[in-house]
Amino acid sequence: MQAFTELNAIAAPFDLMNVDTDMIIPKQFLKTVKRDGLGVNLFDEMRYDMQGNEIEDFVLNQAPYRNAQILVTGDNFGCGSSREHAPWALAGFGITAIIAPSYADIFYNNCFKNGVLPIVLPETQVAEILKHIPQNPNMAIILDAQTITHGDKTYSFDVDPFRKKCLLEGLDDIGLTLQHASKLDAFEQKYLGDNVWI
Repeated sequence: MQAFTELNAIAAPFDLMNVDTDMIIPKQFLKTVKRDGLGVNLFDEMRYDMQGNEIEDFVLNQAPYRNAQILVTGDNFGCGSSREHAPWALAGFGITAIIAPSYADIFYNNCFKNGVLPIVLPETQVAEILKHIPQNPNMAIILDAQTITHGDKTYSFDVDPFRKKCLLEGLDDIGLTLQHASKLDAFEQKYLGDNVWI
């Protein structure tokens, strides 16, 4: 997993509440167990018409938002089923941070495990950011300082210290486990030596 330290990027306004995981990545794309390749189908039913052509007025089909790495959205983002494909699709598109007033719990946890930073801000601050993105889509997020800078405003956000450390160091669950590889190897050798009958 790539380390998340500082992000200077385009933010896309996605002013919808209760965006569920089926909207993020529709069920027909859940056949894969690979993380790669799902970005093209992010918000598929909103981005494309029945013939597969881009719908022009969808925000991620418009410049400069088609290059967005930050999504600013409404309350209860990622609700619905627990599919981990949702953060895979967001990351596959290039979204590495989301700003919303709240998230569904499982989606929120899955984001951290897949290198996507889900930031919680008060609804009034999210509304203020959404209002000003069309005039200035550029945003800076510094994870270590836990700040978002947009125009002349700076916002602070909270993040669990352990999750913050994992993002800063680029550690997913496998990476965390591999930090203890030598101890695991030593245990395995001792265990097999003590239990030669296995």
